[in-house]
Amino acid sequence: MKERVFSGMRPTGKLHLGHLAGALTNWVRMQDDYECFYCIVDWHALMSDYADVSRVRSNCREVLLDWLASGLDPERSTIFIQSHVPEHAELHLALSMITPLGWLERCPTYKDQILNLKNKDLGNYAFLGYPVLMAGDIVLYKAHKVPVGEDQSAHLEITREIVRRFNNFFGEVFPEPDILLTPFPKVPGTDGRKMSKSYDNSLNISDTTEVIWEKLRTMMTDPARERRSDPGDPEKCPVWDLHKVFTSDAVCREELAQGCRTAGIGCIDCKKVLRDNVNTLLDPIRERRHHYENHGDEVMDILAEGAKKARLVAAATMNEVKQAMGLVL
Repeated sequence: MKERVFSGMRPTGKLHLGHLAGALTNWVRMQDDYECFYCIVDWHALMSDYADVSRVRSNCREVLLDWLASGLDPERSTIFIQSHVPEHAELHLALSMITPLGWLERCPTYKDQILNLKNKDLGNYAFLGYPVLMAGDIVLYKAHKVPVGEDQSAHLEITREIVRRFNNFFGEVFPEPDILLTPFPKVPGTDGRKMSKSYDNSLNISDTTEVIWEKLRTMMTDPARERRSDPGDPEKCPVWDLHKVFTSDAVCREELAQGCRTAGIGCIDCKKVLRDNVNTLLDPIRERRHHYENHGDEVMDILAEGAKKARLVAAATMNEVKQAMGLVL
């Protein structure tokens, strides 16, 4: 039996190259070695955006299309939407009974987002209880591994603590999931900050070749290169950070870096190389996305089958939970 992996994404719209390089490429590789459950966590999307739910459904579709286009295979992974498996909400309720309030209030992500997301109403239970729902998502499938970046490790540690507390009260029901730290490469946006939809600086997986070039063409570079003849420093250029991720040829990268330092190559020429490499990566992804965009019934069947497979596992887990908690006559 393969070990199980669970991971998910909030449906906030189309995914970008940061998602592709940071998570999806790794998820695709894991399909060969693990029993994978990949979930679009739409309940989590309502945590901070409950006042306007007009785009939740369409955003779920966009995420699913990007997942399938990037290589997630419904024949090798269970792909589904969180709310289509009601046991997620049920286990969240059960785990909330035993989770100390102090654990949630001390979560560093909670404190950080309260300080930084001033434009959203985060004064609700769901935002505070986000780690409990996340824990339920993971342990519902008795996942052995959870691939995350360093910024999510605190949430995973809370999951492990909740599991230990539950098992201590009610017996060994859940395995403690291991954090599978994945090296997320630095993927800057067009303004040099972290690529993010909220910053409006992203290169989307679904962007056309023309849109990709327009975004790269106007992308900021090393500010020292005001003129074509000015030498630059690649380490101060966000375009170079993208080359590190998407230009796989080490010789090509070194030639570009040397050309920058000596003013032997202009920024536009450097960007054209990046454009070509990004489009080489995205062309087969675009082709798969186009297929799924034009086969809506196939997409709906994937979701229905994924939810069916997920519910078989989820229902068995919830039966164990209820037995352990004394809820079954």
